[in-house]
Order: sequence, then C-alpha cells, then structure tokens
Amino acid sequence: MKYIISILLIVTNVIAQDYYAKIEPIKTYNIKSSVSGKVIFVNNNLESKIVKNKIVLSIDDKINKIELSQTKNKLSNMQGVLKIHKETLKSFNKVSSKSKFDKDNQKIVILNTKTTINDLKIRIESLKDSIRNKNIRIKNLYIHSIYVTKNDYVNPGTLLIKAYDLTKGKLIIYVSKNELKNIKSKLIYIDGTKSDLKIDKIFKITDSKHLSSYKVEIILSNVGQFSKLVKVSFK
Repeated sequence: MKYIISILLIVTNVIAQDYYAKIEPIKTYNIKSSVSGKVIFVNNNLESKIVKNKIVLSIDDKINKIELSQTKNKLSNMQGVLKIHKETLKSFNKVSSKSKFDKDNQKIVILNTKTTINDLKIRIESLKDSIRNKNIRIKNLYIHSIYVTKNDYVNPGTLLIKAYDLTKGKLIIYVSKNELKNIKSKLIYIDGTKSDLKIDKIFKITDSKHLSSYKVEIILSNVGQFSKLVKVSFK
C-alpha cells in the first residue's frame, strides 16, 4: 500500500499545469495628443499597416510656425542689443568721469538683456516641441486604429492612434503562489513541444483582476501569428 501511495505522489508531482495564453505584441501604444488644435491631415491608408517612418496625422501648426519665426528674429535682435550694451560698458570703464552708479546701471541692463535672451531661447524650444507634437510621426509600429478624422478639434489627452510593436511577442499567464516555486528552473512547452523560451518577468504583487495570482510574462522572439491561443506548460 505504501508503494502505491508513493507512486501516486510521484505521478502527481510530475503532472504539469497547463495554461492558455494569447500571443500579444511586445508593446501597445495609445498615442494621445499633447497639444490642442484642428486636425488638418490624416493618412487613413496607413491603418492596419506597419509604418516605417511616416507622418500619420497633423494638427494645425501655422500660428506656431509664425510665432517661431518672429521669436527667432527677436532673439537675433536682442543678441545685437546685448553686444551694444557690452560695448557701452567697455567705453564707460575707459572714461574716468563715469560714476560707479552709471557703470552698475549698465551692468544691470546687460543682465536684464541676457535674461530676455534666455527666455526667448526657451520659448523657441517650446515652439519647436509643440510643432513636433502636432505632426505625429510613426516609426516601425503597426497602426491598429486611427481615432480622429480631418477637421476634428483635439485637446491634450485626446486619443489619436493605437499602435503595436510587432518586433516581438509575449505570452501572459497567471499562476498561484505555490505554482511559482522553481518555475524559472523548469522547461517551457508550447502546445506540447519543448521550447528554449525563458520567463522574462514575474510580478511580485498579485494581479488586481486575477486575485491571488501572479502575472508571468514570456517573451517570443519569433512570432508566426499574433492573437493565436497557445497552451503553455512547465515541466
């Protein structure tokens, strides 16, 4: 009887728990607008395609470009003004009749001019950033959905595009605390076939939806078909 119980325990220990997971893209991107404005261009033909390096949509940046040009001109003018103020201070220092008060005032003028120049430089970079953000360029992503159309008005936070990184895939399964024991030392079988896959992440906090279970991620370098349901076993 002891031998029968021992055999049953051994068989029970080697039975592998099967999990089922869908092959998902390695990353999902919900691209939202960081600016406000009217949508003036949308390339709907790029939906359901892998986009290498193209502008998918544009938000009106005409006013930003005008302001950028004017601000650059102001910066150039202020840099010229700063040069004049510095030359004036040099001439003050050469003239003994100029008081310390006059010289100090001229130094203050120079400092204020430098502050204005720095403010203009910051404004230029802000405008450049705003213009970049109004032209949504996608690089090496699969565009699943475009949520806006031409002439729509968007605000910061408006969802524009959903895209995926298809360069790799991942499997997500949820295992109990007991099942986590020595899981990293076990071989991973996919649909009953031994693989050389390894666990990429084990989350230390139980999942909010799968109570008392821990999320485990497995990365796939070669993906034949996304969204395919596969069986995952650890032996």
